[in-house]
Amino acid sequence: MSTPTTLPNETARRTDEILVSGDSHVTEAPDFWATHLPGQFRDQAPVFGGRPNDAKAKDGRPGGSDPHARLEEMQVDGVSAEVLYPTYALRLFGLDDARLQEACFRLYNDWLIEYCQVDTNRLVGIPCIAIYDVDHAVAELERCRKAGLQGALIWQAPHPDLPFYSDHYDRFWAAAQDLDAPVSLHILTGHNYSKTLDNLTIESYRGSVNLKTADAANALFDFIFYGILERYPRLKLVVVENEIGWLPFTLQQWDYYYHRFVKVNPPPITMPPSAYFDRQIFASFFNDAVGTRLLDNWGQDNCMWSNDYPHANSTWPHSRDVIARHLGHLPADVRAKLVRGNCLKLYQLSVPELAQHAG
Repeated sequence: MSTPTTLPNETARRTDEILVSGDSHVTEAPDFWATHLPGQFRDQAPVFGGRPNDAKAKDGRPGGSDPHARLEEMQVDGVSAEVLYPTYALRLFGLDDARLQEACFRLYNDWLIEYCQVDTNRLVGIPCIAIYDVDHAVAELERCRKAGLQGALIWQAPHPDLPFYSDHYDRFWAAAQDLDAPVSLHILTGHNYSKTLDNLTIESYRGSVNLKTADAANALFDFIFYGILERYPRLKLVVVENEIGWLPFTLQQWDYYYHRFVKVNPPPITMPPSAYFDRQIFASFFNDAVGTRLLDNWGQDNCMWSNDYPHANSTWPHSRDVIARHLGHLPADVRAKLVRGNCLKLYQLSVPELAQHAG
């Protein structure tokens, strides 16, 4: 299937369209934890590839570690605000040592708080929350929220002993709901193929597509079919960097089998599965030519564009070209939801440029 190359309406060529990325990244130094963890954890500290103390080693853009440089690079890309996830810390959701994970994430969250203080209206930090111990998770969520961070990033692939549908998480879901803190599920987080990501084999391709999509689908299944979203109707869930083309088909199939078997095998829910998606689930995309073609009649209120800056496959500095190519067929009001409105509403954000363009 080829991607559209013509722009059917004048809104596709607008250069003043306000953009908010629903999934961008900071870049921690590869030896960040080895350098900064407390002494009792120092010998267990994770160390990643790249040159010591060089946060640019992974992705080559200074803004990943320097917020002032980031604001300049955002201007190059024409992006007004970005929701920020980690780079190396994504891999730490697969740690088996709960206390080590808590220490690693607290250190990262403190660094992210300081990073975002440069401009809290434009740099929207999402804290990493270790969830082995729910009392700790709730306390860290509350601490980070008071410090100005938004939402919560937890593992997308839970520890096998802690499936999402267990009551282990109930206090955390309740706290996230009460704090209006959307819970994010990002690729490469948890007890899955990401633990062996550095072993490049033919199986790496299976992880990048098959396993990644299966992890996201299985997580959403638990949240929907086991009644988590039914019990916590104000809880918001964000599926991050899994793209979106697979979602409408999956929801269609879930609805089909729900209606077919609900009388003989009723799950603990009162609506079709897709209704929970419509009400409580959001999904980010940044380079999905198939998924964006479906936005004519699906996902307009739930999907969020992102640039994945500063990673190697980011749309930076050509985000407007990619948006024009993938979203140029959509009416201006729909584009506005996808490239900023849904993200602004989800995180209750106010971007300074909005007031300027409104006049």
